[in-house]
Amino acid sequence: MWCITEITKEYRKRMYRLLNLYNKPYNPAIPVVCFDEKSKQLLEDSRTPIPMKPGQAKKYDYEYWRKGICNIFVAVEPKAEKHFIKVTNQRTRKDFAVFMKWLIDKKYRQAKKVMIVLDNLNTHFQKSFYETFSRQECGRLLKKIKFVYTPKHASWLNMAEIEINLLDHECLDRNIGNRNELERQTLVWCNANNTDKRKINWSFTRYKADKKLSNYYVS
Repeated sequence: MWCITEITKEYRKRMYRLLNLYNKPYNPAIPVVCFDEKSKQLLEDSRTPIPMKPGQAKKYDYEYWRKGICNIFVAVEPKAEKHFIKVTNQRTRKDFAVFMKWLIDKKYRQAKKVMIVLDNLNTHFQKSFYETFSRQECGRLLKKIKFVYTPKHASWLNMAEIEINLLDHECLDRNIGNRNELERQTLVWCNANNTDKRKINWSFTRYKADKKLSNYYVS
């Protein structure tokens, strides 16, 4: 956000559309789900850490073994306090499409339309569905999905970034050496958020955007 040099008409159009969407009352029939992904390098400790003791933090050796990289898909429905996580080996178009199908069929089967907020990564488009599923299946899934894109270079407008920052700080700030352990740790964190009904309170409105950013607006 702080690297902005100019905000075009197209940028404002997308920003206003998102902020207006966030400002709408909660509607379970048309949920707003924010989506993003992040990579996680798998690192295995070369020596067993020294356990935490009274008055002493857990101690790690600075050496580790690299064990590859995994991808983490993250989705959050802020107003409904719903959190979803899936770990995959990579983040191809197929992985994206399969995750979206899982969301629609397993978590939002009863919804009329699901508003998916996401950035402009080249996998985040309908093409991913057509490369993965039959045309009939694509039609069924895409009929229930409405993609709402952030402005280019403005992924900070996606509340899933808040979710990922919390995930990094509270769950992933440690060495994790294999995919099974990564899945276990992220699932525990995600389930705790759902149990605690953790909510994201978004307060950045169109009025605040104009007040804060209008110096950067260009026609």
